[in-house]
Amino acid sequence: MQAARETGLWKRGVLWLLLLGPLFFASYGFANWLTAQREDVGSLVFAWESAMPLWPWSIVPYWSIDLLYGLSFLLPATRREMDRHALRLLTAQVICVACFLLWPLRFTFERPELDGFFGWMFDVLMGFDKPFNQAPSLHIALLVVIWVMFARHTRGLLLRGLLHGWMALIGLSVLTTWQHHFIDVPTGALAGWLCVWLWPIEDRSPLHNLRLAREPQRWRLALRYGLGSAICAALAVNLGGAWLWLLWPCASLLLVALNYALFGAAGFQKHADGSLSSASTWLLAPYLLGAWVNSRLWTRKHPQPDQVVEGVWLGRVPSAREAAPFAAVLDLSAELPVRLPGKTYRNLPLLDLVAPDSEACRQGAELIEQLRQQGPLLVCCALGYSRSATLVAAWLLHSGCADSVEQAIAMIRAARPRIVLGDAQRIALQGLLQPSANLEMAHGL
Repeated sequence: MQAARETGLWKRGVLWLLLLGPLFFASYGFANWLTAQREDVGSLVFAWESAMPLWPWSIVPYWSIDLLYGLSFLLPATRREMDRHALRLLTAQVICVACFLLWPLRFTFERPELDGFFGWMFDVLMGFDKPFNQAPSLHIALLVVIWVMFARHTRGLLLRGLLHGWMALIGLSVLTTWQHHFIDVPTGALAGWLCVWLWPIEDRSPLHNLRLAREPQRWRLALRYGLGSAICAALAVNLGGAWLWLLWPCASLLLVALNYALFGAAGFQKHADGSLSSASTWLLAPYLLGAWVNSRLWTRKHPQPDQVVEGVWLGRVPSAREAAPFAAVLDLSAELPVRLPGKTYRNLPLLDLVAPDSEACRQGAELIEQLRQQGPLLVCCALGYSRSATLVAAWLLHSGCADSVEQAIAMIRAARPRIVLGDAQRIALQGLLQPSANLEMAHGL
């Protein structure tokens, strides 16, 4: 059952359209005009694109995005949803126009004369559009944003099938109308998903979490991922061709680097059910694949979890089969999606290879204490060696099962010898004991 719509939304939608419409025509037209004055406009086209057919009828789905753009403002049920949708469209406009100005490209195919109704539609289009403003395709970026909005409000298998089919046809039409070369499509999709990631509807924007990391380890990891992103970019630009697909892992690693340096674990946008947002899934797909493979390779010789004390187990992020023996799962990974339907599941997203602070240790200890009441509990992270081990140690201290940090670590190491807990983890765990010590001193006085 859907919540009731807020009142007055149509007026808000009209106001947004009055802002976005003129801005679109002004900025897009300006980028076209300015690029036409330049002499350094190149092109990026693959040889196989010469076989791309021209389908005159596909101008209809191509044009239909203008109608869907306006109709999309009728769908939001809250002011927040309306504003976030509008901000996504605005951000897509800003990103794409900035790229058109910084990296102008030209469409190279000469479209033959077309007659009839479809020919008239092409003539109207070319009265405004010019063979510039190519990568990333603003058409595709806006399509991603609009598609996401319609998908949120479309119910029923048939209607959703029709929706996805038509939206996919719009995406294909940028090629079959000879408006864009192929490189414009994936780059436009990345731009669109970036806008969706920047302005989530249910959660806070990553910009709310924007603060410089204080931990040196986070900066070291940010630099490593940033270097990986730069290497991918250099290979893509210098080698060209199929190597241009490296722009995807380039963007993925850059976003991970920004999460470590600025946004924190919230930048991965992991939901309470263990899934990642659609935007994070698409943007981070190359990194997520690498992270999952890495977790399986490191634990291939010891995939099973280990019991630390009765009812509390420590291990890697489980599959549904591996999670079957447990009544509850506490997941501490920020980067890996986990789907365990029918299982009591909680997550406390923490950055990989970064020691949790004392507050995270306290929260984790309290969660473990709550969840273990339901039966066997698995505490997990990517490998089950560091983040999860730290919080199990925090629970041992919190529950009184261990009297000191070293005793807690020794108990865990006896069960799972390959755990990795260094000085930073020990300092965070020691911080859990300080409040108790201060309280005892107060009572003594």
